[in-house]
Amino acid sequence: MSFKLRTVLTVIFAVLSLLVILTIGSLFSQKSFDAVETEIGHSLESTAAQAADKLDRFMYARSGEMDLLGSMASLNDQFKPADIQILLDQLQNSFPSFSWVGFIDPKGKVLAATDGILLGKNLSERPVFQEGIKGKFIGDVHNAVLLAKLLPNPSGEPLQFVDISFPLLDSRGQIRGVLAAHLSWAWAKEVESSVLVPLERDEKDLEFFIVSRKEHTVLLGPKDWLGKPLELDRIGEGHKSKIGWSSEKWPDGKDYVTGFAYSQGYKDYPGLGWTIVIRQVQSTAFASVMDLMWFNICSGFIVTLLFALIGWLLSRKISAPLVRLTRVADRLGAGENVDIPENKGITEIEALSRSLRNMLSSILDKDSELVVMQNLAHYDQLTGLKNRTALEVYLEESLEMESEDHTLTFLYLDLDGFKSVNDTLGHQTGDILLQKVAQRLTALSHEHGITVRLGGDEFLIVFRSALDDPRQEAIQYAQDVIQSLNKPFIIEYERVHIGCSIGGAEYPTNSTNPSDIIRMADEALYRSKRAGKNRVTFYSELDETP
Repeated sequence: MSFKLRTVLTVIFAVLSLLVILTIGSLFSQKSFDAVETEIGHSLESTAAQAADKLDRFMYARSGEMDLLGSMASLNDQFKPADIQILLDQLQNSFPSFSWVGFIDPKGKVLAATDGILLGKNLSERPVFQEGIKGKFIGDVHNAVLLAKLLPNPSGEPLQFVDISFPLLDSRGQIRGVLAAHLSWAWAKEVESSVLVPLERDEKDLEFFIVSRKEHTVLLGPKDWLGKPLELDRIGEGHKSKIGWSSEKWPDGKDYVTGFAYSQGYKDYPGLGWTIVIRQVQSTAFASVMDLMWFNICSGFIVTLLFALIGWLLSRKISAPLVRLTRVADRLGAGENVDIPENKGITEIEALSRSLRNMLSSILDKDSELVVMQNLAHYDQLTGLKNRTALEVYLEESLEMESEDHTLTFLYLDLDGFKSVNDTLGHQTGDILLQKVAQRLTALSHEHGITVRLGGDEFLIVFRSALDDPRQEAIQYAQDVIQSLNKPFIIEYERVHIGCSIGGAEYPTNSTNPSDIIRMADEALYRSKRAGKNRVTFYSELDETP
């Protein structure tokens, strides 16, 4: 199965842009979820702590008012029911939260009470009396069936109360009665409104719970939860951590962001161990993030279409010269005499166009086949230098001329820093660099020698010397090579620097076997490398090293 280049590039652009956008969008959305969840969690946690503090301060204030009432009732050790009745009425008028306040004698009989409710009744079996005669007692939320029947109840909802009671003592420390009060639980709803109303301007679906310490029963909250136990992991942990928040699944199967605060009391009021819970459905809490996520998805698809269009336009520009070259090649195949057009702008297509022109020129040359075969046999295709085959031919001819008045010098070259150029600028630049190195070596070629590319960035120069001091001639020639290759190269407008390490060996001084001579020159080369590079070392010098 084959596809057009234009189609392939368009699909690649679209897929890559979609993957990038979806990846970034996913990471951004997750970060946003975490940030919003943390922000909402801390907000609910703070609000729960504020509510707990208000509840504790309220209870502290009511407890203090009862203490003040008790002090006034105990003045002068009178404990007259009529005087205490006046005080009770004044307290109820000032603080409507007191649904009922009464003065009970040591045997449990009510001697004074607000609105005359339960007056003359015996409350000796009631916890408010039994606990209050022992010491100060603050009871948790409860139902008072008898009292609820006697108090007005316009809403029709079950009445609940919080008890406060303590003994009244005379100056000799004798118990003269018990002062008891039932606080209406309705005031807790006022606290709920005071903390939720400001939040509900910006947030929705907030729900408020007050949970008792005993059995984690819901004292205040949605109707469906009242009187039922609330089992959450953080409820039990709240007494240790005091405040906190979490995202967890509730018994109704929904996920909520939940803030917790544990009632710790206020000053001498110890608190009743209530846990204040404020929750918000996760879907509501994350609504803004979800909107942003969908916006990112829609934007992603739009950008993907835009990139697909850009890819299509670019692919058209890239494929157009290829199409032209293909048409020209087809015409050449049909026997027409046409020129291959030059294409500028894309290096690879320029190279392809140039290669096709060169190929055409070679085909039209009568002796092209012979030239190609000769080049394949004796020349390196990349640099145009002689290859190993040509080296063998040269050595055969040179060794036939062997005499005592001339020396063959072998210089083994390796480029310093070539691998770094390949790694940083690419193999194409490396190939161009090798070609330029070959040009400089050719410019320095010895008239009685041969310059060979052995492979990679390794070269071999062999030349014949008839001077009295062939070593000095070889050293000077090697220095000229190093100096030439140290000059910077300009490739693709980039300034490239390399060096050159050289090892030398001499025939027949070091050996009469060319293979051994090349090996010795190679060993001398590596001595140049180890000695700091960019220098020449001869094999005979290796034995002179101390």
